[in-house]
Amino acid sequence: MTIVARFLLLLAVLAVFLLGLLFHARNGHPVTLDYYLGTVELPLSLFSVLLLLSGALLGILATLLMVLRLRRENRRLRRRLEESAKEVENLRALPIKDAP
Repeated sequence: MTIVARFLLLLAVLAVFLLGLLFHARNGHPVTLDYYLGTVELPLSLFSVLLLLSGALLGILATLLMVLRLRRENRRLRRRLEESAKEVENLRALPIKDAP
């Protein structure tokens, strides 16, 4: 990674961090989360971040499952291709029979 790319990445991370701090400063009001096992009171900004992270993790999980399925199919197709290539080589090695 070049120095310019690292610098731009650092600026982007700092900008996101600064926006997060501003979001927290403006939305620090407590929110009560009521679920079956109890209740929790969290700042709105923390609750929003937790929801965002859980959605990102679910998206990564869904993508990972799809990637694993595609890799398995890719392996299967590669094996079929190798078998077909061996079969073609065997057929090319057979002597040609002249027609009567």
